[in-house]
Amino acid sequence: MPRKQPAVLTVDAPMDTGRLDSLLAWYFVIIWGSGYLASKTGMQYAAPFTFLTLRYAFGILCLLPWMLMARPSWPSSRREIMHICVAGLLMHAVNLGGSHHAQYLGMSAGVTALLLSTQPLLTAVVAHRLMGERLGAAQWAGVVLGLAGVMLVVWHKIDVQAVTLASLFAAAVSLTAITAGTLYQRAFCKTVDLRSAALLQFVISLAVLAPLAWIGEGMVVRWSWPLVFSILFLVVLASILAVNALHVLMRRGQATKVTSLFFLTPIVAVLLEWMMFGVVPTLLSVAGIAVTCAGVALVSGIRR
Repeated sequence: MPRKQPAVLTVDAPMDTGRLDSLLAWYFVIIWGSGYLASKTGMQYAAPFTFLTLRYAFGILCLLPWMLMARPSWPSSRREIMHICVAGLLMHAVNLGGSHHAQYLGMSAGVTALLLSTQPLLTAVVAHRLMGERLGAAQWAGVVLGLAGVMLVVWHKIDVQAVTLASLFAAAVSLTAITAGTLYQRAFCKTVDLRSAALLQFVISLAVLAPLAWIGEGMVVRWSWPLVFSILFLVVLASILAVNALHVLMRRGQATKVTSLFFLTPIVAVLLEWMMFGVVPTLLSVAGIAVTCAGVALVSGIRR
C-alpha cells in the first residue's frame, strides 16, 4: 500500500501540467489573434507611437497596485535588470512599434500578418543553430506547412500595391525583434519573476516610445470609448496575461514548438472578423486553416 502513492503523483502531475499548458496556449492564441482587431481599432484615434505610449502608461498604472499587493521578487543585480530591459524593448517597444508603424504607412493587415507569421520558421532556424534544439523532419515539415497555411488564410487580404520599402522595413524590424526578444528572454531571464519583469519592461518601453510619439506625432489623441476599450483589452489581456503565458510556455518547452502558436493567431483574427463584421472567409481561407492546424500539430506533437 505505501508504494502506490508515489505512482499516483508521478502520473497525475504531468497530466495537470499538460492541461495547464494547453489552456495557456489556447489563451495566448485567442488573445493575440484578437489583438489585431483591437490595435486596428485603437489606431483610428491615435497614431501608432502615441497609441503604444497610452498603452504602456496605462499598463504601468495597472501593474503598480498589483505589485504592492503581490510583493513579487525583484531582480537581484544590475545585470539581471539589464537582461529584463533588453528583452522588454525587443518584445514590446521594437516589435509592436514596427508592426503598428508598418500598418500606419499603408501595409495591409494581410501582408503584415503574413510577414510576422514567418516567426516560427525564423525561430526554428535560430534555435537550431544557436541554442542546439534539434528538430525532426516532421517538425520542419510542420513549420513550413504552417507558414503555407497562413499564406492561404490571408491571401485574399494581401494588397501588394500598399507595400512600400519603409513599411516593409518596419515589418522586418518587428519580425526580428519578436523573434530575438522571445529567445533572449528564454536564454537570459529564466528565473525572473514575470510580474516585476513586466513592470520594468513597460517602464523602459514607455521611456523609448513617449519621445517618439511627442516628437514624431505630436501626441494627438481623439478620446473615445472604442480607444479606451482597445487599450484596456491590449494591456490587461495581451501585454500582461498573454505575454506572461508565452514566457511560461517558453520555459517549459522548445522554442520552435511554442512559437508555432503564432501560426494560429491570423486564423483567430479572420474568424473574429467574420463574427464581428460579417467578413465571410473564402474557401481558400478555410483550406488554409486546415493546413495551418496540421502544421502546428506536427510541430507540437512530435517527440524527440
